Amino acid sequence: MGGVKTFLILLRGINVGGKNKVPMAELKKCLEALGFSDVTTFIASGNVVLTSDRRTEEIAAQIEAALPKAFDLDSELIKVLVLTRDQLQAVVDDRPKGFGDEPDKYHNDAIFLMGIEAAEAMPVFNPREGVDRVWPGDGVVYSERLSAQRTKSRLSSMMTSPLYKSMTIRSWNTTVKLLEMLNAKGSRQES
Repeated sequence: MGGVKTFLILLRGINVGGKNKVPMAELKKCLEALGFSDVTTFIASGNVVLTSDRRTEEIAAQIEAALPKAFDLDSELIKVLVLTRDQLQAVVDDRPKGFGDEPDKYHNDAIFLMGIEAAEAMPVFNPREGVDRVWPGDGVVYSERLSAQRTKSRLSSMMTSPLYKSMTIRSWNTTVKLLEMLNAKGSRQES
């Protein structure tokens, strides 16, 4: 079947501050019931790798509709981003030079954008000189904070922006790990 692909599903707004609790085992069951296969979850921040022959938009719409029915959620916060393996690969490949290479010194995040462009998102970041740096990418904003100064970071000010609803943040470590998971699954399919 040429049509089956591996996708990364990023859920925004679950398991945050005791609200929108979604146990990963239940999430897996919910997605399997929707007909997705090979469903794997990774840590509780809402990362799912699955395979499907459906289109990206269709997958996002189905999951977004199913979640509030299956779980007790404030659906205002919930958003679903579906990425192909190639899209996630590009996020990792196109990172700024050296980004993520010094985890002891910097705290690096990928801020995935949902239906907005990086150019639109960039103005809501208010990086503090010498502490924060942000770079626009394709469907993503790369964010770096100097760990020793992270209390001085101003990056959290973006959480007050209405555009924050169109973003979901993953640590660089998680982002790279998710790509490894997708690659492992993808290579099994093609063999």
